[in-house]
Amino acid sequence: MPTIKTIIFDFGDVFINLDKQGAMQNALDLFEVEELPEELIAVNTLYEQGLISSEEFIDFYTENFPKLSRQTIIEAWNCILKDFPEERLAFLQKLKKEHHYQLILLSNTNELHIDWIKKQIPFYTEFKSCFDQFYLSHEIQLRKPNHDIYQFVLNENHLEAKNCLFIDDTKENTDAASALGIHVWNIDETKEDVKDLFFIKSDLF
Repeated sequence: MPTIKTIIFDFGDVFINLDKQGAMQNALDLFEVEELPEELIAVNTLYEQGLISSEEFIDFYTENFPKLSRQTIIEAWNCILKDFPEERLAFLQKLKKEHHYQLILLSNTNELHIDWIKKQIPFYTEFKSCFDQFYLSHEIQLRKPNHDIYQFVLNENHLEAKNCLFIDDTKENTDAASALGIHVWNIDETKEDVKDLFFIKSDLF
């Protein structure tokens, strides 16, 4: 049986609920396209990796879609973010209090989303304080599923992959971590909940 010493968590659809399909449909309707052009996907990725600023990101959209206001762009971008069930915070706080595991957050996210979360989620500070390390892609300028982001976490914290569990809702991300020898849980947010970790992944603990 593996010895898990560090648990690395994703944020979206692990702690905070997302509406990926709804947000995508909203974007397609707003931009009057049938699928997102490669250029938009590339800009979104640059922004998530912190390689362009929020100002540059919003300017790009207002220049390409002049009918849309800055506020409309921001609201469309943030509409993917939903609720954060408090029982998940309680689960995390219990984990932190027990001190059995090093806890790390590793999230592909961006400044506009974090700003929204800070305003809308009243316990964001308590949430953040549960983690020993809190890595957001736009701050470290690395992005999942690129292998360098996982290697960064391992190196920065002097971790052995075999002692780590990584939890993420995107299979591409867990596959990349698994390739480095990290234990993974590709959580299915439609029927699984992170607070049931020790029941669902009992084979690892």
